[in-house]
Amino acid sequence: MQNHLLQILALFAMETPVSLDAEDIRNEKVKVLRSMRPLQLEDVVLGQYKGHSNGAKSYPAYTDDPTVPNGSITPTFSAAALFIDNARWDGVPFLMKAGKALHTKRAEIRVQFRHVPGNLYKRNFGTDMDKATNELVLRLQPDEAIYLKINNKVPGLGMRLDRSDLNLLYKAKYRGEIPDAYERLLLDAIEGERRLFIRSDELDAAWALFTPLLKELEEKKIAPELYPYGSRGPVGAHYLAAKHNVRWGDLSGDD
Repeated sequence: MQNHLLQILALFAMETPVSLDAEDIRNEKVKVLRSMRPLQLEDVVLGQYKGHSNGAKSYPAYTDDPTVPNGSITPTFSAAALFIDNARWDGVPFLMKAGKALHTKRAEIRVQFRHVPGNLYKRNFGTDMDKATNELVLRLQPDEAIYLKINNKVPGLGMRLDRSDLNLLYKAKYRGEIPDAYERLLLDAIEGERRLFIRSDELDAAWALFTPLLKELEEKKIAPELYPYGSRGPVGAHYLAAKHNVRWGDLSGDD
């Protein structure tokens, strides 16, 4: 979370750089990280997967691993709400989560658009207005894609709305082989291209966000919330999303 996901967040939230040169891009990423509030305990949920049985199949718990000490409180899941205190992102929550032994493996950015004030179509959406939110999804893996989830009118004489995707699936659009992420990084390293690599001040700014929280967790020995192997994570993560009026993307039915 401190490394990969925070880098993705910084790239997404940064202002337009002066150029595509490595230093200009990294300057903007550092500005984002320095504008972020340090993580607070009340905005973080920790979890650890537990074993369970599903019919004839059994799934192990984290502490079943022979290399893990009994009674370990090491988290295998974390969800956090982050905030960027600048003119563009003031008051906008950025929810981030990562974990092991979840129901699906993927990495993506989801931008959920706010409801329009005085929405004329409110009664056509029914009571669940959250599902009626337009959403932009940038999927990094698996199956790289960019798609926009929108609400549209169903053709016909009536007034009924439906949810549709405007989808750019890279492997369907571009038939050539898409390079693996590490292939790109290795090539950049060979060529001396530094845009995708972090700078020392960027690393310092990233750790400054997480270090106070990590120390607090260690001092208070906070036990993680248990969640079943292969589930969507601990229940507390859903309360965290509700607290900030956001819903996790893996609840939208497009797993």
